[in-house]
Amino acid sequence: MSKDLEGKGAVITGSSRGIGAATAQLIAERGAGVVVNYRAKAPRARKVVKGIEEAGGKAVAVQADLTEAAGAQALVDAAVENFGSLDLLILNASGGMEADRGEDYALRLNRDAQVTMVKTAIEVMPAGSQIVFVTSHQAHFIKEVTTLDAYEPVARSKRAGEDALRELVPTLDEKGIKLTIVSGDMIEGTITATLLDRAEPGAIESRREAAGKLYTVEEFAAEIAQLVNKPGLEQEHTELVGGAQDFLSRQ
Repeated sequence: MSKDLEGKGAVITGSSRGIGAATAQLIAERGAGVVVNYRAKAPRARKVVKGIEEAGGKAVAVQADLTEAAGAQALVDAAVENFGSLDLLILNASGGMEADRGEDYALRLNRDAQVTMVKTAIEVMPAGSQIVFVTSHQAHFIKEVTTLDAYEPVARSKRAGEDALRELVPTLDEKGIKLTIVSGDMIEGTITATLLDRAEPGAIESRREAAGKLYTVEEFAAEIAQLVNKPGLEQEHTELVGGAQDFLSRQ
């Protein structure tokens, strides 16, 4: 395993489980110190940190609600204090299908919080740093391709977040920071897929048939990780992972 991220500090939002946790493990294996972010489930985040440390990596669990102003600053500070710098920000946290978080929660989390996180992070990120925004085909293509009714508000809020981050590119260019977009199909075993299948039974199976295959959490995390520190990536490089032909043909 290459230690190409040795000496780097990374923040991965929403990394106490699922795609974020799997990505954190892969990034730590390459030498980065990783801030594992969680909103409410501390034991789960500590388990991720323990797994990284047992494999010889460096990580720290940090509680932060990204929809609150102090949340972004807490994550940035943790990277600098624990690992000396913040060189990689992976924006994995998203949501909006939760019933108990308020009507505007999807937009607050998937757009506003992403922008706040980036604006806070770039105050300390050095030239050569990278920001990776993780999204879904259902969100990335929402302006051209309809999605499940239950997911549409979330998809539109995530696309709004992607658009808002792209608008920050001139500022990122000035600072020498690259933005990378990774869009994946519905991922087997994620909370979103489970909630969607509950809201619209058969949703996962029909998507699996249309795409030919759905990625697992681990497979998608590997696709995200292989774009980190990848030579030759252009600003705003957009990686479409799995099943995209189905979406592109319907545009």
